[in-house]
Amino acid sequence: MGPDARRWRTFPGDRLLVAAARTVTSTVRLLDTLPALCRSDPRLDVVFAFDPTSAFGDGVHDLLRTAGVRIMPWGQLARTECHLVVSASENIDLTPVPAACPVLVLPHGVGFHKLVPDARGTGRRLSGVMDDERAWHTVSHPDQITQLAEHHPALAARARLIGDPCHDQIMASRPLRDRYRAALGVRDGQRLVLLSSTWGPQSLLGTDPGLPAWLTAALSPDDHRVAAVVHPNVWSAHGSWQVRQVEAAALDAGLLLVPPQRGWQAALVAADVLVGDHGSVTFYGAALGTPLLLAAFGEESVPGTPMGELGRVVPRLDPSAPIGPQLERAVAEHDAERVVKVASGAFVDPGRALERLRSLVYDLLRLPEPTDSGPPPLYAAPEPRAEGGRVTALWVRTEVAAEGVVAVSRLPVVAAEPEEGDGVFVHLACDEDERDLRLLGSASVITTGSAPGAAAAAASARETLARWPGCRLATAGFAGGCVSALWDGRVVETRATGAALEPGVHAAVVYGLLRAGRELGGVVTVRVGTREEDVVISPQPRPFTVSRGSAPDPAPQTPEGLDGPRTG
Repeated sequence: MGPDARRWRTFPGDRLLVAAARTVTSTVRLLDTLPALCRSDPRLDVVFAFDPTSAFGDGVHDLLRTAGVRIMPWGQLARTECHLVVSASENIDLTPVPAACPVLVLPHGVGFHKLVPDARGTGRRLSGVMDDERAWHTVSHPDQITQLAEHHPALAARARLIGDPCHDQIMASRPLRDRYRAALGVRDGQRLVLLSSTWGPQSLLGTDPGLPAWLTAALSPDDHRVAAVVHPNVWSAHGSWQVRQVEAAALDAGLLLVPPQRGWQAALVAADVLVGDHGSVTFYGAALGTPLLLAAFGEESVPGTPMGELGRVVPRLDPSAPIGPQLERAVAEHDAERVVKVASGAFVDPGRALERLRSLVYDLLRLPEPTDSGPPPLYAAPEPRAEGGRVTALWVRTEVAAEGVVAVSRLPVVAAEPEEGDGVFVHLACDEDERDLRLLGSASVITTGSAPGAAAAAASARETLARWPGCRLATAGFAGGCVSALWDGRVVETRATGAALEPGVHAAVVYGLLRAGRELGGVVTVRVGTREEDVVISPQPRPFTVSRGSAPDPAPQTPEGLDGPRTG
């Protein structure tokens, strides 16, 4: 952007807008907002400048490179004729910004609801406020202008009531809920539990880093999916490797980690219940009317704000009590009208934020708004692309009733092993993709990948059985059902008469019947989670007995001898 830069231009670029990127959080907000404001206008030349002064700057460059934007060294601002700086961080270093250039400050959360450590000293400051005479603040509710006047009287006159583009996007994306749930792997009959943690020692993760593992271990993956939205500052300050290591047990138990750059808005829309703290994601969930539980709530929340009021009316999670009943109670007793009313204290006239924001941007740039493009588009929240979510080692509890009913319940192995009882049997089951070889070698039941047909599934199951000497039963799926190979050489085909069941459920039914000493044939009713399906069990001809290396072929097993080694 030197003095001869115009020689290389193709577009006219009458005005230069500098998007100031400092943290991942603020950069994501800019990348979400600017496309709708600047689209189809060649008069605007948009360049990003990275301010490297934040402890949470790790990942910003990667984010900008992926977006394909031009990146200007921060120090070059002093030699650049820029017409407007837009930032979603109030802490950018304004030293190189020309004195005549206005600075527009967008919120990177919901209003001014937190007191946070001041990077410039030892005290605390009101989050979201840039104390500089060049700053113009956008707010989402008139009360925020009053709040700004109490803390920074000189800045209140330069605050503009815009609304909240993020809130508008979330609310407008509600019709896409089913699409978002499918993207997160949520099946019919499952409940999506969303965990949300802001950053710092008083956050959900700061208070109890083990809470995601405790929660996922206590919920059956047949009934629930659990996802987590973790504040970008946590990822940036600790690194993605450390986040995954701290939450390794939760990931093993099926936790879905939503990346900090994309998907948290869609995850909110998809959620059935939200376990959160004093962060903005929890507040946006309240505005949606989502049932809430608070696992933490920081003292830095400003008294008298909607966030402070939310902390007063939302029930708290009790980590010493079973989580299942607490979730049920949170859903059943949720006062959506009351919670939404509290959240509405942060938003006014929703749906018009981008329109008002664009008008302000063009006013500060001293350019007339485009007249031929209509209002700025309100883009749908992007689909979430979460990592994790697959459980490959499970405690399986089967209860075999006399009337031909098999009830199957499953929990991740990070949970305590369930107890057996009269007609109730427990075994360890693994998918062959399980990475922990100690678990895989101790599993009584192993499932393997799908095959093109029943014959191929039988061959695959036998091969799996031969690979793992401790295994008593191996199951492979095919388009019409599953085939299970027993260690005494028998082969059983199972087919669900209704909706398809996972191979692990087919395997649990066969193994439960074996443990109960029941005949492997006929029709049984399977209850798993909230589902009930009939399964047809068909013994197949036994062409040979599985050989385990050089050991002699085992004799058919009694029910008491079936259960394999345990891992404890």
